[in-house]
This record gives sequence, C-alpha cells and structure tokens, in this order.
Amino acid sequence: MAVYKRGDVWWFKFSWKGESIRESTKQGNKRVAEQIESARKTQLAKGEVGIRDKRPVPTLAHFAEHDFLPFVRSIAAAKPRTVVFYENSARNLTGYAKLSGLRIDAITSEAIAGFVARRRDAGMQVSTINRDLATLRRMFHLAQEWERVTTVLPKVRMLPGENQRERVLTLEEESRYLEAAAAIGDGTLRAYDRALEGIRAVVRGEQAIKPADPFLLRDVVTILLDCGLRPEECHRLKWENIRDGGVEVFKGKRKASRRRVPASLRVGAILEMRRASSASEWIFPSATKSGHIETGTLKKQHRAALAASGVSPFVIYDLRHTCLTRWAKTMDPFTLMKLAGHSDLSTTLRYVHLNDDDVRAAMEKAEVAKGGHKIGHSSENRISEPLTENPVLN
Repeated sequence: MAVYKRGDVWWFKFSWKGESIRESTKQGNKRVAEQIESARKTQLAKGEVGIRDKRPVPTLAHFAEHDFLPFVRSIAAAKPRTVVFYENSARNLTGYAKLSGLRIDAITSEAIAGFVARRRDAGMQVSTINRDLATLRRMFHLAQEWERVTTVLPKVRMLPGENQRERVLTLEEESRYLEAAAAIGDGTLRAYDRALEGIRAVVRGEQAIKPADPFLLRDVVTILLDCGLRPEECHRLKWENIRDGGVEVFKGKRKASRRRVPASLRVGAILEMRRASSASEWIFPSATKSGHIETGTLKKQHRAALAASGVSPFVIYDLRHTCLTRWAKTMDPFTLMKLAGHSDLSTTLRYVHLNDDDVRAAMEKAEVAKGGHKIGHSSENRISEPLTENPVLN
C-alpha cells in the first residue's frame, strides 16, 4: 500500500492510467488509511467499466425542499394557488419529525399513520389530512419516476369519511341571501353619506373614505349562481371576457375549462352597470397583488349576509353546485358538462345533487308518460274508481 504520513494525517499516492492520484485520507490511523486507499481504487475501477455508485436516498425533508417544491414552482408558475397549496402541504409533512427525517425509502405505513394521528389530534378535518396525504403520494411517485429510490414505496391511502359538497341553495334561500347582500351594500352607502355630513367631515375637514365596491358580494354571487363559474374564474374576469352577451373563460384548471357561458338577464344588467363605472381591466378590481379580488375578499361580507338572512351556512363554492344542479333538471348531460368546464361526465355528476322533490317529480312524469297515475298520498292522487270483482275469486 502506497500510504505515507504527513504530519498527523496519512495520505495515499498511486498511479492510475498514467495519472498520479494523490489524496489525503484525513485519518491518523494507518490501517484505516489503507482501507480508504483501497476503496478509492475500487471506485476508479467501477467507473472504468460503467458502474456508478448509487445516489444516496434523500430524506423526505430534503426531497421536498430541493426537488419537489422547485419542480412544482416551475411547472405551476402560472398557478400561484397551486404552488401555495403544495408549499403548505409540504410544510405540514416536514413538520412531523418522525416522517421528515426518514429517508424516502425508509418511510413505512406506520410512519404515515403516525402523521395522520398527529394531524387528527390537532383537530384537522379528514379533507385537510387527505390533501397532505395526496401531496405525499405525489412526492412518492416523482421519487420513483426520477429514480431517487430503487424500492417500491408504500401505497398512500386516503382516509374515508371525507365530507363532500352537497349544499344546494333553494330559490327562497337565494332570494333571502341576495336581499341581505344588497342591504349590506345599501348600508355601506348610507354610512358613507352620513360620514360626509358628520363632524369629522364638516368641522374637522377630514375626508370620508368612499367605499370601493359596496355591492361586490351581490354581484359576484349572482354571476356564480347564473353562470356556474368556479369562484376563481369569476374573480379574474376581465372586460375582454365579456363578448356578445356571454362570459368567455379563456383558461382555467383544465383544458376543458375554456368555454363560453351565455349570460342571464340579471347578469347582463350587472355587467352593464359595472362597465359604466369601471376604470379597470378587471371586472372585480381589488387592491391585491393580482389586481383582482381573491378568495378572502368576500369572507367578511359573506358572514354578514348569512347572519342577516338567516340562511344555513354555505361556502361560496356551493353556488357552483347550486347552478349546475338547477341546470341538470332541464339540460342534456353533454351540454351540462361543457358549460361546467369538465372533460369527464363523471366529474359533472358529482355536482348534481338530487332531493326528494326532484326524484318524486321525475317519477310522476314517468308514470304519466306510461299512462299511470301520480305518486303520492293525497286524496286527489289516489285511484278513486271502485275495484272490480275478480272473477277468479268468485
């Protein structure tokens, strides 16, 4: 072995393919230094015949920070909400030390179950936990696709019992809610008028702040109810999206999101009023980074409208479910799928929610079509003719 000592550290020197190899072992023990020299020669021999040492398998935290998130930020650069979603989920996953510190190929179903248990103890809903698990599943798929691991990673299963959106507003609830939303706008304008005549404005000379968009909630909700748009599609509408009496969505979550939805009479009236006083390219401008309203813009007014109307709580996205459910009663499935911006009819069906009245009405139509009687328990729906005697029994 060609090892020699310089100071307190052993070095090795040998010739490989006519090239002099001289390196420090950084060791003070001669036997260990000889083993390091031997390993170095083996490494060079492997490289000569095309053998490469295995790349070290990263931990979940390292893979998330240096591989997964940079990938997401590059492919979803035009979708900031998608990037924020994955950043939050990755933060939740790496915040669990018993998971984040493990090499990806060392993560077991037990470790994943420990993460789930911790999130449950923190009071997280099943839907929230499932979003984190979906992110972990995608990280596993990419780690295998990029050959960062050589073993099959455990299957990440979603938790059962996730709440599905099934809230559909009735026409009576819609009327009460829109009246409350309009009342909020009227109240804001009255408060502004009072401020113009108040002490601060008249005596102190302070300028009252004019409300930017008092009827924002009413207008957004009306468009969602009548056009079935996704909330984010409505938020980023520009005046160029309004053409020939319809709303044209140029881009969205999927390729099928590109579509045209004819505007109802009340949506047309709202757009006409807003256009007359608009100085922005956005239909719903706001002092946000994007320049238009965002998900959180309507939260305060929405809570106030729910309280004032007495309507059972719902989220803004339920308005899309409401619209598509109403359309389904009179629209063929193909047209409904296209107007919803879906590429698969099975996705559209998840937005259509039946109630007993709808089912009963459909059954009555079927009975009438085949010459039967209406289904029901009222006296007018019962068969009033007396039963004839059965000759077989006589």
